[in-house]
Amino acid sequence: MQELSDFLNRPMVGKILNLSLWLVIIVLAIGFLRRLLKRRIENTTIRYRAQKGIEIVGYVLIALVLLISFTLDDFKDYTIIIGLFTAGLTFTLQELILSIAGSFYIFFVRVYKPGDRIEINGIKGDVIDIDSIYTTIMEMGEWVGSDNYSGRIVKISNAFVFKGPIKNYSMDFPFIWDELNILITYGSDVELAKKIVLETAKEQLSEYTKNSKAKWSAMVERYYIENAVIDPTVAVRLTDNWIELNLRYITDYKLRRATKHRLFESIEQAVRGTGGKVSLASATLQLLRIPELDVNLKK
Repeated sequence: MQELSDFLNRPMVGKILNLSLWLVIIVLAIGFLRRLLKRRIENTTIRYRAQKGIEIVGYVLIALVLLISFTLDDFKDYTIIIGLFTAGLTFTLQELILSIAGSFYIFFVRVYKPGDRIEINGIKGDVIDIDSIYTTIMEMGEWVGSDNYSGRIVKISNAFVFKGPIKNYSMDFPFIWDELNILITYGSDVELAKKIVLETAKEQLSEYTKNSKAKWSAMVERYYIENAVIDPTVAVRLTDNWIELNLRYITDYKLRRATKHRLFESIEQAVRGTGGKVSLASATLQLLRIPELDVNLKK
């Protein structure tokens, strides 16, 4: 018991115990406040941000406690050891440290937030969570066509925000441009076909066009970017087999597949109502009949 008492009375041991006590208090306080916020705040977005804010404040407090503890006068004789240890630890845990730095960068610079659709490190999907080390994404694509969820949840290190481009579909301009190709035969009324395509697009996308114009005006004021055409446009291209009408339009980034389906369906119905003036084209193969031969045999 005397040896244990002498060991506990050493200044170094006392400092370590004091440091450990403070760390335990901070960790317990973070957990308590997170549970308290979860019960008190009903709004999911506000609750999520408040909980993440508590985590960040807790990490800052832990860093301050460690910094103060290792800069006390009692530790001045250990500066070389601490320096070597810190350098080795930094080299070993560089990916972890970079991930934590990435979480601060994401939080303060607002590179992306939960609910955004992004593509990072070749993985595309919706952000469903951001913690101090990982960004969690509901994956899209892979074996699934169009903008549909694959069902896999992917965790990506926050360090990737410093290593490559981040494609955000919804940060400042939650709309995207998309294209639709309508193929018609050479005997069709091209002007009527263009009118059908444009009128259908304007009717289906009027709400998107109206909302996106205000957003795009804000983009032009904020960034060095030229103004763009928001209204639907049609371009005609002649090919060896058909006339291609290329419709370019703007839509909500989450409704790209549904919008294209509605446009195809409405245009197809309108084309059928033209009474044959406009016909949709398709790849065909024409077989020519061999002419009949009249063969007379003479003895």
